Amino acid sequence: MIRVLLVDDERLTRQAVAALLELEPDLTVVADVSDGLQGMAAVAEHRPDVVVLDVEMPGLDGPAVAARLAREFPKVRVVMLTRHARPGVLRQALSLGAKGFLAKNAPASLLAEVIRRVHAGLRYVDPEFAADALAEADCPLTERELDVLRQVHDTATAAEIAAAVHLSPGTVRNYVSSAMAKLGARTRAEAARIARDHGWL
Repeated sequence: MIRVLLVDDERLTRQAVAALLELEPDLTVVADVSDGLQGMAAVAEHRPDVVVLDVEMPGLDGPAVAARLAREFPKVRVVMLTRHARPGVLRQALSLGAKGFLAKNAPASLLAEVIRRVHAGLRYVDPEFAADALAEADCPLTERELDVLRQVHDTATAAEIAAAVHLSPGTVRNYVSSAMAKLGARTRAEAARIARDHGWL
């Protein structure tokens, strides 16, 4: 039997997936929990073979859980589910060790097959997600623009960003303006979000 843990903040989705997977003769759902912290505790308690993670959850999200699992439970395989797969999220998930990546609206039979493949040491990436990632344009930003955008968050001032990247505030403003223009962003926060969504940061 392949032991499966489900981690998804949408209760109805989680319980429906659990019920469908339990119909499979070689799969058993050892636990289903609603967030990343509970997920880590459940892995320690139940020692599943495969963890099926929602990408977007409050608190500790799917990629953060995948990163911790890679460090703390390297033998556990990870399958990630998402409604909207941005190329950057796919690249991030795979770089963190996820072996499966598919849409939340995939048939339960496909999810079961992906769990089996991942348990066997293989990978599975939804073909549409993979095609989108391959079609993604190269990053138009310079390394310095990326350095500056990495420091952008809700409360960061230009002076704080400048200190973090060892530049003058005026130079930081120039890099931010250039990045915003290249990405068609109205604010520096939007520019940083766009860059993160594309996996450039």
